[in-house]
Amino acid sequence: MQTTLFTNVRVLDSTGEQPFAGEVLVQGNRIAEISRQEGTISRDAHRHVNGGGATLMPGLIDSHLHLSWNNQPTLAAIQQMPPEEHVLFAADMAKLVLDAGFTAGFGAAAAKPRLDVVIRNAINAGQIPGPRYRAAGQEIATPGGLGDTSPPHIEHEGLNFGMIVSGPEEVRRAVRKFIKYGVDNIKLNLSGEEITGVGAEVTPMAREEIAVAVSEAKMHGKTLCAHARSSKSVKLCVEFGIEGIFHASYADEEALDMLEAVKDRHFVAPGLAWLLTTAREAGAYGIAPGSPLSQQYERELEIAVDSMRKMHKRGIRVLPGGDYGFAWQPHGTNARDLEIFVNLLGFTPMEALVSATRSAGQIMGMGDELGVIREGCLADLLLVDGDPLADVTILQDRKRLLAIMKDGVFHKAPEAPAPRERV
Repeated sequence: MQTTLFTNVRVLDSTGEQPFAGEVLVQGNRIAEISRQEGTISRDAHRHVNGGGATLMPGLIDSHLHLSWNNQPTLAAIQQMPPEEHVLFAADMAKLVLDAGFTAGFGAAAAKPRLDVVIRNAINAGQIPGPRYRAAGQEIATPGGLGDTSPPHIEHEGLNFGMIVSGPEEVRRAVRKFIKYGVDNIKLNLSGEEITGVGAEVTPMAREEIAVAVSEAKMHGKTLCAHARSSKSVKLCVEFGIEGIFHASYADEEALDMLEAVKDRHFVAPGLAWLLTTAREAGAYGIAPGSPLSQQYERELEIAVDSMRKMHKRGIRVLPGGDYGFAWQPHGTNARDLEIFVNLLGFTPMEALVSATRSAGQIMGMGDELGVIREGCLADLLLVDGDPLADVTILQDRKRLLAIMKDGVFHKAPEAPAPRERV
């Protein structure tokens, strides 16, 4: 069993406690021993990493991740890429995310039915580098709703961004198909999206359709998640026990009360980076600041920030994950969410880091072993040059990520540290 000993590090364990000077021993893919005293752990490890005073913390986790979004400017450019090229692009995106320090991610929908599954399996088999990944199928959507991208005069499944269904039995068939493909997550589109021409406050999916999807998914032990911007869609998520709620921008007080009452059952990943960049930074791609579409996103951003602040105060789990993978917010910039949480939502840096590690480990279904530095937990670790609690933006600088370890193996191995004062 391979062993790695980190010494002279500042351990930020993501329990919410302040960092401490210490040492951490990794055996195989697990954290075997942690010490707050220098020299108490045996030096017989296969590899000895002197951190030079750097911060050792858990790997980051993106709770709203689309590995098959290929940094293109439109849904059509993402979905209609030929499948052979798309597999290669998705593999590149998986490496980009891991390069950025994200050692795990919750799949929030794939551009093609089996693409997430194929990428997850390739990562798990060691064929390609990438984060731990919970794979999703396509978004399950209704005719005319978000995901229905075929033109009115050409009804063709291959032109649609989502799996288009109408009625409970079509929903049942779609869910069963994705389960056959081997997905971990089932995604429902319960609300619209302004950029598609379907209003974010529209809620097109019928209750009986949702009920069938939930029944089938839970029967097979799959996690449910939903694109749910409207207040009504958030309430439907709570009513039907849909664990992962994406966006929730327009949650009203009733929806907030419902969420708070069962806050241990749900996660909210608002995707604020998408709102921010689409409103203000997509001018080169046809969404000029001040245009009607930009103003719609500015309005939603303002309302969403207020909603997330309220959720945070109520103890509802709000997690980073910003719909990265579009041209104006490409994969590899995912850590910007932490800055957004601090600057817009009022999270402390510690709260933002815990949400991106310990809390996000819970949406991965691995809350007892992922996202914290604790004996027995999985060794997904970052060695960071600097203090993320003093400046959370340093996690956006890949040069400051001195080492990236996933499952006890270095994806990015550390270089010998420059001389610096010991912690």
